[in-house]
Amino acid sequence: MTAASARRAPVVAVVGGGIAGLAAAWELAAGPAGAPGVEVHVLESGDRLGGKLQSAEFEGRTVDLGADAFLARRPEAAGLCDELGLHDELVAVGASGAALWARGRLRAMPAGLNLGVPDRWGPLARSGILAPGGVAQAAVDLVRPHRGVREVTGDRAVGEIVASRLGREVVDLLVDPLVGGIHAGGVDDLSAAATFPQLLAADRQRGSLMRNLGRSRPPAPATTPATPLFWSLAGSTARLGRALAEALAARGVHLHTGVAVDALRRTGPDGPGWALDLGGAGIGGGPTLAVDGAVLAVPAGSAARLLAEHAPVAAGLLAEITTSSVAVVTLTVPAAAVRAPLTGTGFLVPRAARVDGRTALVTGCTYLGRKWPHLARPGDELLRLSVGRHGDTRPDALDDAELVDAAFAELARILGVDGRPTASLVTRWDGAFPQYAVGHLVRVDRIERSVAELPGLAVAGAAYRGVGIPACVGSGRTAARGVLAALDPTPARSDRG
Repeated sequence: MTAASARRAPVVAVVGGGIAGLAAAWELAAGPAGAPGVEVHVLESGDRLGGKLQSAEFEGRTVDLGADAFLARRPEAAGLCDELGLHDELVAVGASGAALWARGRLRAMPAGLNLGVPDRWGPLARSGILAPGGVAQAAVDLVRPHRGVREVTGDRAVGEIVASRLGREVVDLLVDPLVGGIHAGGVDDLSAAATFPQLLAADRQRGSLMRNLGRSRPPAPATTPATPLFWSLAGSTARLGRALAEALAARGVHLHTGVAVDALRRTGPDGPGWALDLGGAGIGGGPTLAVDGAVLAVPAGSAARLLAEHAPVAAGLLAEITTSSVAVVTLTVPAAAVRAPLTGTGFLVPRAARVDGRTALVTGCTYLGRKWPHLARPGDELLRLSVGRHGDTRPDALDDAELVDAAFAELARILGVDGRPTASLVTRWDGAFPQYAVGHLVRVDRIERSVAELPGLAVAGAAYRGVGIPACVGSGRTAARGVLAALDPTPARSDRG
């Protein structure tokens, strides 16, 4: 840090106002050990903060348009809620269990699934999801010797591992809907190391894959209440982003929307380390922002563009990360029009499933009034259809009305719904899901090492080590700590006495 910069508080920009960027700003605003001393600017090119945490009023209730829950077993998001004073407003899922559209009907998910991979054969055999041949092929895993390959450290695709041990039908009907659904991708391409490390570890051990996965499950606490699988917040999950933005403003963080970063430039040795060329009106009419450091909490393609001149290795690797687009169709139907019982939280539709003779467009349905009881209303059912996965471009060719018609036609066939929806809302998330191809974590390590060679810069977001809310919160905070460590703002704090 130069003598000039030591006489003032360091300035750090967070480029991107999604949950990863907001979490980075929260960490930066606290500084090391909660000490003040960093001037923080959040620069969001869109017209709002929160990224994929978004909600809307729909038919008299607030519904999430993006993620509607976050994993409870990961501490990052729940811990952030505690810091924001929201612990007492955490809401658990109000139903349990889900179904699968398999072999022409809805069938309950069997017990003993670990992200779709069975760790018990009996419930799988009784579920009716697999044909008899698929059940028999999975049973071979229990008796076929497997020597284990502990010395192997390379990555493999999730689908490859499961198909080789349990058969293709388990992959197509169980694993792809769950793991592939989380990432809007296909498990034949998804990295096991990045998306399902327990599977990779179980495959390397001796003996049955199912039994190895079963042993990897942590035992349930004997005396304390079980932690729910998912949390939301009273009102909506999107409230987390709004509450965090309000808390950041209260901490003095400068929050800017409608401000794009067009370029990142190195500056001279006597000034801050970086200049951000801003699009639009800039900040206060200024076209640039001089900063000592920055967290790039933007999609991989945008980070590649900003880093191309300064970290070509990282930029090249970032540019290789592909994305998937999805759409969410929220609708209401009269409760009396639904002939099938709505049990559990909803259902999933495998990639190869057919509805009325056509490959399914819908990937899943959430019974929102069952999953979140505060959304239930007498006389109607509030449903959320997920559409789109990697390689399926059909939703892009449909306008919103056509997409509602196509998705509802499949829903009507699966649930036996009469008539038409009484209201509908379409939300499209273009390029929202980065695809973690085999070798993804090796690529991420190389990206992070390359960026770390640039003083005061770090990257964060869903493109790196997890797409869920907790992973993105952790990514943002880790990136912020790296920037703080590089800048060491201690002199700026001591100057203020």
